[in-house]
Amino acid sequence: MHTSQLQRAGLVVLLAGQLLPMIDFSIVNVALDAITHTLCATAIELALIVAAYGIAFAICLAMGGRLGDNYGRRRVFLAGVWTFGIASLLCGIANNVGLLMFARALQGVGAAFIVPQILATMHVTMKGREHARAIGLYGGIGGLAFIIGQVLGGFLIKADIGGYGWRSVFLINLPICLFVLITAPRFIPETYNHQRVPVDVSGTLQLTGAIGCLMLALALGPLLHWSWPCILLLVLFPVLLYRLRQSSLRLEAEGGAPLLPPSLLRLPGVRFGLTLAVLFFSCWSGFMFAVALTLQSGLGLTAFQSGNAFIALGAAYFTGAMRSTHMVERFGKRVTLLTGCGIQMTGLLALISTFQLAWPHIDGFTLIPATILIGFGQSFIVSTFYRIGMSGVPHHQAGAGSAVLSTVQQSALGLGPMLLGGIFTQINVYGNHLAAISGTLGVELMLMVLLVIVTSLNRRTFQPATTEG
Repeated sequence: MHTSQLQRAGLVVLLAGQLLPMIDFSIVNVALDAITHTLCATAIELALIVAAYGIAFAICLAMGGRLGDNYGRRRVFLAGVWTFGIASLLCGIANNVGLLMFARALQGVGAAFIVPQILATMHVTMKGREHARAIGLYGGIGGLAFIIGQVLGGFLIKADIGGYGWRSVFLINLPICLFVLITAPRFIPETYNHQRVPVDVSGTLQLTGAIGCLMLALALGPLLHWSWPCILLLVLFPVLLYRLRQSSLRLEAEGGAPLLPPSLLRLPGVRFGLTLAVLFFSCWSGFMFAVALTLQSGLGLTAFQSGNAFIALGAAYFTGAMRSTHMVERFGKRVTLLTGCGIQMTGLLALISTFQLAWPHIDGFTLIPATILIGFGQSFIVSTFYRIGMSGVPHHQAGAGSAVLSTVQQSALGLGPMLLGGIFTQINVYGNHLAAISGTLGVELMLMVLLVIVTSLNRRTFQPATTEG
């Protein structure tokens, strides 16, 4: 494996690249109303515009990790930034729904080439405290970008810079792409595996089918009232996932290299990381969806006002992420994770109380105390996710390990709005937004209790590992 130390400037460039896919996961949500009026998009078309990005992203992540391992992580990272930049330009000039949908899918492909290279490059070029700090920054920037998307999207649409309206939420990516493309060749070392691994075509197709079925069902199910095609897609998901596992086991037994190596899934850190991803990230995206819906539909706030309500959460999140390295070094990953869960659960209880006591006189300032607690707790949870998930992963499988975690993370982010959003919709059937948001946050609280129980029972996962950061 060809490696050299990643310096601070290179880390900055990598994290700038990380902003691109994370911001675009949420920034488009606040632009949907404006897109509807400009392109005359239907509700199903809007859902597909959102889903196209998530589906392409999740489907191509594992392939992006494999390509980086084989052909050079910096090279694939740059290819992803080029793809993402071109796709963002196409989104910004799209004059019909079909082109916008295609461009969003292309953005997802670019994002999938970018993301695995970032964590994998850190994993193989940094050690000790520098590695731990980098992982803390990675978790901090990733979570903060998700919130920035909501705030920045609302600001850009309200400001209407240059008369571009909703198109500016995509065109804003272009200067970031240009910065990364100019600086990455100078500051990011090239890393790759000397022995190239053949592409697992069968595994790629099966993973594509499985994630495509899940994400498409989640996007269209609520709009089509869970008609039989949506139910069929959900049924096909575990079937295709089982076939993927069987073919991967067979290929690994024959000495081959499956796209998602079962040997990785035997690592305690990876297994726990996947459990953490499903429980936490589905709650996270569902929380953002349900609160934004409450603020806009229930309280009549604008997209800009709704986005601003998350500023305190984002600031607290970033502050906590910067403290997470010290917390892990002093108390360990398990204590840090449990502390994060405790703080976030306290924040959820405070938020439920705030809604109950102050309704309907609620604005961004009213929510600040509770959202600060939630953001601070979330930062500890996310930072331990990457540390736990990548602990024990061999360097030659860094790209695959990063891709496995990211694939499940992105699928969980897609699951959240359906899970908590579905609960919100069912409770809100008679237009009682207060009951709906209180009940939804209560369900999230119970899922966080489940995460605490799982963490408490998995002591073996938190034993020191040689590659831990």
